[in-house]
Amino acid sequence: MTTTQSSPIVIGKAAVGALGLLAVATGALESVVTPTLPLLQRELGMSPAEGALLSIVLLITGALITPIAGKFGDRYGGKRVLFRLMAVVCLGGLVSALAPNLPVLLIGQVLQGAMVGALPLSFILVRKHLPAGESKVAIGVVSGLFVGGGMVGTLSAGPVAEQLSRHWMFALPTIVVIVATLLVNRLMPHDPPGRSDDAGIDWPGLALLSATLVTLMLLLALAPKIASQPLVLGALIVLLAAFVAGWVAVERRAASPMIDLRMLARPVVWKSCVLTFVICIGTSGAVYLVPQLFAVSASGYGFGASATQIGFFLLPGAVAASLAGPIGGIGSRRFGSRAVAAIGIVMMAVSLIALAAVHSEIWHLVVGKALIGLANGLCVTAMMTGTATSVDSGDTGIATSLVLVTRVLGFAVGVQVSGAILTAGTPLGTKIPAESAFVTGFVIAGAVTALALLVTRTMGKGVKE
Repeated sequence: MTTTQSSPIVIGKAAVGALGLLAVATGALESVVTPTLPLLQRELGMSPAEGALLSIVLLITGALITPIAGKFGDRYGGKRVLFRLMAVVCLGGLVSALAPNLPVLLIGQVLQGAMVGALPLSFILVRKHLPAGESKVAIGVVSGLFVGGGMVGTLSAGPVAEQLSRHWMFALPTIVVIVATLLVNRLMPHDPPGRSDDAGIDWPGLALLSATLVTLMLLLALAPKIASQPLVLGALIVLLAAFVAGWVAVERRAASPMIDLRMLARPVVWKSCVLTFVICIGTSGAVYLVPQLFAVSASGYGFGASATQIGFFLLPGAVAASLAGPIGGIGSRRFGSRAVAAIGIVMMAVSLIALAAVHSEIWHLVVGKALIGLANGLCVTAMMTGTATSVDSGDTGIATSLVLVTRVLGFAVGVQVSGAILTAGTPLGTKIPAESAFVTGFVIAGAVTALALLVTRTMGKGVKE
């Protein structure tokens, strides 16, 4: 292994702005499904469990691509890998835009999932081209703009789908992604490769992790239907355990593992991953349940909201989440990541339990979702900045990718559990879940989130500057 070093080129606001625009564009493309999920379920004839699958398939791909992107970015240079990765994202956006049915749409979402790897690559570029203090704030800003892009997608997806078609809600942000990618390629200087070796891609590790994730999602999606078939349930659990054991064994022996378990063994990394995973399980409950509750017929306990109205109702939450990135970055710098994460956890747990108890008015859901979005942004940004600045600069990509992978896994598990709860809580002969199913989902999400406080007590305060 050799290391290539050169004098860093300090980037200006235009280059950071280009990364920010790319974060906004990818965030918008990622978020268009959430407010329009009830619409897509109606048009494509999906059940709640199938809708949950559509909302997480992008994230599953991201969980697989992100560690590879982070590792290749550390090894070959962030800009070089980022440009190639975004080409896959753009292809996925076009496939989703042209998709005539659910299977093709799923393929498009799989390709779009490569966008999750763009964040650690952006962090590599920021870390290499900015001083330590400025890079921490810039990481928070880029993270916040990614969430801000989610705000744009959340607000615009409904009107675009209803006034034009569901195809255009994928096409328009894809066009912006293409433009932003070209700007980053033009304005961002090349970063020199950080390390070079002859090891290739860890294909066995990638295959086993893929099998693990698919089995886990299948288990969660089918749980309500196979609970009466304990042998099938037991077989899936055994298969999942076998894949996990095989993956760990392969990664420990691989010359260049897809996910470096030695990096994961570092306290600052594994604690951030555990905390992020637990928090995102809680967050995803609200992300999935709130739009579904808005869409339930007003003749029952819901509000009968259209896709446009759902996007409007979710807007305050997206605004709060976009502000959380910069606030979390600045707060971590001044007070430490542990303090910021603890505040976010308490805020989120209280908000989820409150939604379980009170959700009879639209403003109840709007305010609750906004507080949850703010809390999630604070927690994830604190974990991201704390991890990124606690490891060697050459390990920034792989370390932050581990946190992003656990974020994706936590979100995927939470959404699938929420979808399974609604499916199990839907009376026979109807398509509308019982109100008690939503209450159960919020309570479980809140209880899981509260458990994250146990992890924060074992963490260091984090770097304060």
